[in-house]
Amino acid sequence: MGDECGSADETRAVRELLDRVGDKWSLLVIGTLRHGPLRFGELQQQVAGISQRMLTLTLRHLERDGLATRTAYAEVPPRVEYELTELGRTLIPLVGALAEWAAGNHRVIDANRARFDADRARSDAAR
Repeated sequence: MGDECGSADETRAVRELLDRVGDKWSLLVIGTLRHGPLRFGELQQQVAGISQRMLTLTLRHLERDGLATRTAYAEVPPRVEYELTELGRTLIPLVGALAEWAAGNHRVIDANRARFDADRARSDAAR
């Protein structure tokens, strides 16, 4: 990976961006927003397990990176929608491919984990 990234600054930039878009919540929010804009409450309902605080932080980070936008409408009650930017939409095929890979391989990974844990437990018991 170092050769593709070039300088130390480029490597740091890639690492920082992968940390952002590669975290669990960002991937799920990006995947959820792929169909179009959603209100905060709709997003929270569709991203199972995310807290209000974590969703707020995730959306703020995606906004800061230019991957999502927040639009506030002057209505009563106030309405705020989030959607992917053009740059954010370029991640959809990548997020989709990762999700497809995870869905296609989760059973194998679960079996590997179970085998590893059993081997580790036997090894620990033998000590």
